[in-house]
Amino acid sequence: MMKIQENLQYSTLMPAAEHVFTVSAAKLADIERTWDPAQGAPVFTVNGRYTSRGWTDWTQGLRFGSIVLQYDATDDAAMLELGRDRIVQQMSSHLTHTGVHDHGFNNVSTYGNLRRLALEGRFAATKWEVDYYELALAVSAAVQASRWAVTSDGSGYIYSFNGPQSLFADTIRSLRVLALGHQLNQVLMGEGDVKTSLLHRLVEHAVNTARYNVYYGEGRDIYDVWGRVAHESIFNTKNGQYRCPSTQQGYSAFSTWTRGLAWIILGYAEQLEFLINTPPQDFPNQYTKSAVLDLCLKAAKAAADFYIANTAADGIPYWDTGAPGLVNLSDYSNKPADPYNPWEPVDSSAAAIAAQGLLRLGHFLSKHDQTGGVYTQAGLTVAQTLFQEPYLSVDANHQGLLLHSIYHRPNGWDHRPTNSNIPHSESSMWGDYHLRELAVYLIRLAKGLPYLTFFSPQ
Repeated sequence: MMKIQENLQYSTLMPAAEHVFTVSAAKLADIERTWDPAQGAPVFTVNGRYTSRGWTDWTQGLRFGSIVLQYDATDDAAMLELGRDRIVQQMSSHLTHTGVHDHGFNNVSTYGNLRRLALEGRFAATKWEVDYYELALAVSAAVQASRWAVTSDGSGYIYSFNGPQSLFADTIRSLRVLALGHQLNQVLMGEGDVKTSLLHRLVEHAVNTARYNVYYGEGRDIYDVWGRVAHESIFNTKNGQYRCPSTQQGYSAFSTWTRGLAWIILGYAEQLEFLINTPPQDFPNQYTKSAVLDLCLKAAKAAADFYIANTAADGIPYWDTGAPGLVNLSDYSNKPADPYNPWEPVDSSAAAIAAQGLLRLGHFLSKHDQTGGVYTQAGLTVAQTLFQEPYLSVDANHQGLLLHSIYHRPNGWDHRPTNSNIPHSESSMWGDYHLRELAVYLIRLAKGLPYLTFFSPQ
C-alpha cells in the first residue's frame, strides 16, 4: 500500500519538475539527431536507444507531443518550431487512421497541444494556423467515433484494434478527441446524411467502460473487488451481449494490469473536468448529466483507491497485481518498489499516468467541495518518486527519460539486461511523454499558471 506523504505541495516538487525538462532537452535532441524515419515511430528503448515495434502506431504523436511539452515548460522557441514542423510533415495520416482506438494519444498530444498553446497566447499563431489545428482535431474526432460497436441495450463503445468484440480500458483517454470535436461543433456524418453527436458517443463509451471494465465489489464474479480493472471486455458481435473480461497485456483476465488501471484513473478524471461544464441538454436522452458524472466519479475513485491499496509504498506499481512472481517478493506492497528484483518488473509508465490522474481527481473533488486531499497527496507522492533516480534517467547516453517502463510482458517484448531475469532500466515513448505531461501539470499549478486541460474552458 502506498505510504502517502502528507506534507508535499506543488511548490515543493516544482524544482524537481523543472529538472525533468533540463534532462529532457538533450534526450529529445539525441532522438531527433539519430532516429531514422524509415523505421516508423520510436516505441521503446533497447540498451538505452529507441527502437520500433510494430503493433499499432500510437507513439508517433507522443514523440512529437513531447517536443511541444518541452516548449510548454521552457519557452524554447527551437522546440516549438521543431514540433510544429514534424507534426505538419508526419502526422496527417494519423488523422484518418480508421484501424485504431488511439486518436486521443496521437492527435490530441500534437495538434491538441499546439492549439491549446496558441489559444493561451503562448506563441504568435495566425487564425489560419489555429483553424488548421481545429480542422485536424475535428476530422480525427469523427474518424475515432466511427469505430463503433453496438451493445445489447442499443448503446455502444469505440472498439479496439483487436476488433468489434473488444472494449479496451486504454480508450477512455482517447475520448479527449471526441470531446474536442464536440466543442468544435463537429458531428459524424453517415448514410442519408444522418448526424451522430460525438458527445453522445463519448458518453456511451464512458458509461460502458465504467460498467464493464471497472469493478465495484458488487458481486459480478468472485474476483470483484472495489476498483479492480479489466484491461479488455469482450462482447458477442452478433447480439452485443457482454461475454467476459480479457486482457492483451496483463497477466490474466481476473487480475489488474496496472497501466490499464492508470488509464482509467486519468481518463475519468479528465472527463469529469470536461463534462462538469457541458450543458445538460447536450447529453443523450437516456443519460442525465448528473447520472453520467456520478458514474464517472465512481469509476475514478474506485480505480484510484485500488491503485493506492495495491501499489508499492513509494507509489510505483508492479506491472500486474496478479503477476505470479510477486509471491516471491516478501511484503512487496509495504516497501518501496524494487525495479531490479529477480521476479517481476515494475511499470513506471503506469505510475506516471496514474500520478496525473490522482492529482486531477483530487483537484476536481476539492474544486467541487468534496474531499480529494488523499488523492492529491497520493499523486504528489508518486511524482516525487518519479522525478528522481532510479526512475529519472540522468545518463546522457540513454535516450529515455523515464526508466523501468514495461510495454508487453506476456509477449516478452521488453529488453532484459544480461544476467537479469526481468526487464528493467529501459524507457517507452508513452512513459516519457506522460512524465513530461505530469511535470508540466505540476509546474503550472505551482506557478499559478492556467490550469492544464486538453479542452478550451467554456
